Amino acid sequence: MIRAESTHKGLWLTIARCLALIAVIAISVFVFSIRDQARQLAIYGYPGVFLLSILSNATIILPAPGIIFVFTMGAVFNPIGVAIAAGSGAALGELSGYLAGFSGQGMVEKVDLYHRIYNWMQDHHNLSYLFIFAMALIPNPLFDLAGMSAGAMKMPVSRFLFFCWLGKIAKMFLIAYAGASSLGKFFGD
Repeated sequence: MIRAESTHKGLWLTIARCLALIAVIAISVFVFSIRDQARQLAIYGYPGVFLLSILSNATIILPAPGIIFVFTMGAVFNPIGVAIAAGSGAALGELSGYLAGFSGQGMVEKVDLYHRIYNWMQDHHNLSYLFIFAMALIPNPLFDLAGMSAGAMKMPVSRFLFFCWLGKIAKMFLIAYAGASSLGKFFGD
């Protein structure tokens, strides 16, 4: 009886992982296909910044608008508000990488760098949250691999989101403030 329950749980976990992987691929393709129209969200203020940030961070591998948009919106709106909206949206968007890792990391299982990040996070489990924070803080294309590693490790999603959120808000503040400073001087504000 216990073996049947275990097999049943395993089947549902496999189904959940497959659905998560399909959702991540669909979101990435969708966001990539609307990347030019996404900039129009700026007319909606902070909610537009939030939504665009979710969309630009929900892609895996495929490029989407994001940092340049935050840089520009920092000159249009209050940089602190832009940072909070963009950082919060970015953290939620990064759940796609987390879910890809949870699904079994099939997309990157042959990527050496993924294995190095995953192994480091496993070996330094107590520091893995700080690693997520640092990777979210630094503009780099490797955050998806860190998010996938966190998902594969079954890091609690609440902790993943919290440390990702802290790093993304700090990063977005620096970018929005840089935009406010440089574009404000350029346009004579």
